[in-house]
Amino acid sequence: MGENEKIYRTIGITGAGDIVIGVLVIVVGIAAGVIAIVNGARLLCSRKNIML
Repeated sequence: MGENEKIYRTIGITGAGDIVIGVLVIVVGIAAGVIAIVNGARLLCSRKNIML
C-alpha cells in the first residue's frame, strides 16, 4: 500500500467520524433544548399553585 493510499484512507475515516460526531452533537443539543423548554413550561404552569 502506497503512502498516498494510506493518507486517502485516513482522510476518509476521519471525515466519516467527524460527520457522525456532528450529527450526535446536533441531536443531543436539540434534545437538551426540548427538555429545557418543557421544564420551563412546567415551572410557569406550577407557579400559580404556590401560595404567597
